[in-house]
Amino acid sequence: MPSAREPSPGNEPLDGAARPPAPDFPRAGSGEGDRWKPLALLNLYRLSLAVLFLISALLFRQPGLLGGQHPTLFLWVDLGYLLFSVVSLFTIRRRRPSFPLQVDVQVFVDVLAIALLMHASGGPASGLGILIVVAIAGGSILMEGRRAILFAALATILVLLEQVFNRWSGGPPASAWTQAGLLGISFFATALATQMLARRVRESEALAARRGADLASMARLNAQIIREMDAGILFVDRYERIQLSNEAAAELLGRSIGEHQPLALVSNDLAVRLRRWRRTPGVEQPPLRTGGSATEVIPHFTRLGDTGVLISLQDAARVSREMQQMKLASLGRLTASIAHEIRNPLGAIGHATQLLEESPELPEADRRLTEIIDAQVRRVNRIVESVLQLSRREQSQPEEIELRPWLERFAEELRTGTGIPGEQILIEVEPPDLVIRFDPGHLYQILWNLASNAVRHGAPEPSAAWVTLRAGVAGKGGVRLEVVDRGEGVDPESLGAIFEPFYTTASGGTGLGLYIARELCECNQAQLVLDETHSPGACFRISFPGSGEGGSESPTGAESES
Repeated sequence: MPSAREPSPGNEPLDGAARPPAPDFPRAGSGEGDRWKPLALLNLYRLSLAVLFLISALLFRQPGLLGGQHPTLFLWVDLGYLLFSVVSLFTIRRRRPSFPLQVDVQVFVDVLAIALLMHASGGPASGLGILIVVAIAGGSILMEGRRAILFAALATILVLLEQVFNRWSGGPPASAWTQAGLLGISFFATALATQMLARRVRESEALAARRGADLASMARLNAQIIREMDAGILFVDRYERIQLSNEAAAELLGRSIGEHQPLALVSNDLAVRLRRWRRTPGVEQPPLRTGGSATEVIPHFTRLGDTGVLISLQDAARVSREMQQMKLASLGRLTASIAHEIRNPLGAIGHATQLLEESPELPEADRRLTEIIDAQVRRVNRIVESVLQLSRREQSQPEEIELRPWLERFAEELRTGTGIPGEQILIEVEPPDLVIRFDPGHLYQILWNLASNAVRHGAPEPSAAWVTLRAGVAGKGGVRLEVVDRGEGVDPESLGAIFEPFYTTASGGTGLGLYIARELCECNQAQLVLDETHSPGACFRISFPGSGEGGSESPTGAESES
């Protein structure tokens, strides 16, 4: 439920609300900038150390303290160390010279400067040698490879040289050599340990970067999939704020959807359904009609852990059409199976009827009965052939078809096949070079069914029928092709059923002609409808892909004979 800080839900449209852009997910970097930051921090440590040494050299000049044995050397070395730290601030900022060179130089200066400061303070007994361990550890972390061992070896050599110089100048106590040896051991131990730890850290960082890149890619892929889904998708958080949506959801809800917008402002009815679902999750949600859209929407809610709820929106009309298509497909498979089983006994009946007709002793009254049997056998056989043809329908193979010459050839075959006079077949194509992309065999079968129906129902006799084949440009760059007759038109009571399988108004029809024609159109991404406003006669219209009319007209039809 929304918190008290949320605005009160409403149903007013938000003017200017725009659909949120695709989320910009962070990308895994190369690490080029990240490795300069530790170097800058190490230099700040160096600068702070040099300042503290300078304060000690200026304020606390006493034997036994820092720089107590050689104060002048301590002061000048520290001033040089401080100057180097300040210069390093600018070289690190400019990233010139290269990173490896700067690390090598800075670690070398650290080891050399601290070794000199240690000498000025009385040798290893001063405790400054431990600062060399910090420099070696820093260099080992920043640089890969065996440089850490080189840094440790350099530091050990300098400490030993410092002891040799002390021995030559006055002789250190025996414990100083022990301390120098322990420092050398600590240098190498630190180098090896930090080198191992740094390698593991780099491997972990590389793995994290790869995982981050994979997650970012997966998130972008998921967002792209959601945007291209036909179903409307909304993801709302626990406060019912919309965190993710796609264009399909905006179209189904009839308004734009803003990022982090309360669900109640987009659709108060949907927000009410969501709260009701949270109380009773198992209840099926009926369709709802949103205020900004005339489309009925079926919401589905899915809880995603504790983060929120995924709302899937489906067009109720589309779901109904898909269910109807599934039912018709199942019916078609069942009918095809039944038709296949009918063929054998039907053939036996037809063969027996032919043998009976050939009998010289058959009475005339019985001969009339055999003619009826033969006619009905042929009719049932046509139905069986149509059903099997529909079940064996192959995938369409569209080609470029120039309509006018193609329709002229079709008109000649129609004249020959039906007996309609050629001058009573009118062809109107505008523009004359109109071209469509369609399967030629399917188009011939569709037009033959429609045109033969027009001849059959357009006049009592084929010689009196008129058929018009009219093609033109439709909305949105599409093409329409119409088959028009001058008959009595379609019975209003039959408008809703003529495209259904096995519906016929003629005694000799199969009721599959228009059904097959519509199915063939859908195979080629076209739509076959009946123009109910046309009068007199009937006008069947094929809207080819790209036509704005195909999706807006409800498919109704006329006589469905084969």
